[in-house]
Amino acid sequence: MKRSDTLQGSLDLLVMKILSRRAPLHGYAIMAAVEEISGQVLRVEEGSLYPALHRMEEAGWTRAAWLTKENGRRVRVYELTARGRKQCISEEASWTAVTGAVQRVLKLA
Repeated sequence: MKRSDTLQGSLDLLVMKILSRRAPLHGYAIMAAVEEISGQVLRVEEGSLYPALHRMEEAGWTRAAWLTKENGRRVRVYELTARGRKQCISEEASWTAVTGAVQRVLKLA
C-alpha cells in the first residue's frame, strides 16, 4: 500500500490532532509532524494539505494568521478554534469506532 493511500479519509483528523497539541504551526511543520509522529509511515503532500487547511478554515475549525519570522520571512500559521476542538473529538471517536470494527473483521476473516 502506498503511504499516501493510508491517509485517505483521515487527513483532517490528523491535522486537527497535531494542531490541538502543537499549534500554531505552518504547513511544512504540520507535514513534518505527521511524518515524524507516524515513524515515517504517513506522509502528507502539499497538494493535499493546503486544500484541507483551507477547507477546515472555511468550516470554522481552524484560523490562520501571518507571522513574520526573525529572518523577515512571512509564514501562515494555523491553530484550532473551539469549534475545531469539538470537531476533532467527534472525528477521533468516529475513527476509533471504524478502526475497531475493521480490527474485529480482520480477526474473524
